Amino acid sequence: MRDAYIVSAVRTPGCRRAKGAFKDTRPEELLAHITKAAMDRVPNLKPEHIEDTMTGSAFPEAEQGMIIGLTAGRMAGIPIEASGAVVNRFCSSGLEAIALSSMRVMSGWSDVVIGSGVEVMSIVPMGGNLPRPTPSYSVGHPDNWTDMGITAENVAERYNVTREEQDEFAYKSQMKASEAKAKGLFTELVPSPASKYVLQDDGTYKHETFIQDFDDGIRESTTVEGLSKLRTVFKLGGTVTAGNSSQTTDGAAATIIMSEDKMKELEVEPIAKLKLYTTVGCEPDEMGVGPRYAIPKLLKMAGLTVDDIGLWEINEAFASQAIYCCRDLGINFDNVNINGGAIALGHPLGCTGAKLCSTLLANMRKKGVKYGVESMCVGFGMGAAALFELCD
Repeated sequence: MRDAYIVSAVRTPGCRRAKGAFKDTRPEELLAHITKAAMDRVPNLKPEHIEDTMTGSAFPEAEQGMIIGLTAGRMAGIPIEASGAVVNRFCSSGLEAIALSSMRVMSGWSDVVIGSGVEVMSIVPMGGNLPRPTPSYSVGHPDNWTDMGITAENVAERYNVTREEQDEFAYKSQMKASEAKAKGLFTELVPSPASKYVLQDDGTYKHETFIQDFDDGIRESTTVEGLSKLRTVFKLGGTVTAGNSSQTTDGAAATIIMSEDKMKELEVEPIAKLKLYTTVGCEPDEMGVGPRYAIPKLLKMAGLTVDDIGLWEINEAFASQAIYCCRDLGINFDNVNINGGAIALGHPLGCTGAKLCSTLLANMRKKGVKYGVESMCVGFGMGAAALFELCD
């Protein structure tokens, strides 16, 4: 089987749902922009080299429906001959898209594929526009639809993660992101056009665009004391607050995966290989523990240990679950989310897997780290993890 090489990995800024810069920006416009940006970073790559686009989206409906990756690819200049598909594995959809794109290259079915992710939660809400749980199954299995916040409370209670630990973790996420923003460390971030509608004197609205070049959910003024004063959101007497949970966010990210033969033909230098990807199931009412089981499975497949991994991007869906997973696996927190995580930067659901890939690879290159792992919990009771190897 061939190797799958990632030759470009970029993301838009992450912007707050309903209040941020992308609240009026259509998802296919964001995805088209970042797709073109990913292509533009690869010397000698032309749009006609792209054979397929695989896009992750947690709620592929309404404005995010109708094979959004195919439409966005055409908007980005990819010719009509290229195909496209959409994949939904909820929080790991973007990573799933990268994995499926890589498998096409590994199998020899394609030479150049785009794996991407998009979620504009300002437009398509959490849960979708018309959620309908299965009536007959839900009677005996209500835990399958447990609210995400309650799952975080369950993890905190069952695995002894205190409110103080969660708030300290959240504070550090904000401070790491604040420092990275101030020092320009988000080299994977591409300034992106955003839409806004401006009220005119005659009562009509005018469509305008502006360039957004930073993650607008970072709170530089965060303090542990301030976090400790926030009320709990999901459970009376609980420990999970808006401050120690991920932000609901809008964003898009894209990677370009290429075969070795095509790289040589186009004289392209790779960034990293996707070595392995795996998923696991877990109890849905504590879905946050997913990385606790996905990561050991991944490392066993690779013949590696926790100590072999130089950098980690573990999605901070909630502080409680991120703390538990890292603590129980013996992962050094100093090597986790070194530029902050979803508590500060946001969790745009179907985009997150592709977004974290771009961040992980950028940091692996800066630090010369051979192996990096990306992992996340997945709604309804799953975990996902991927192993990347930096190319010399």
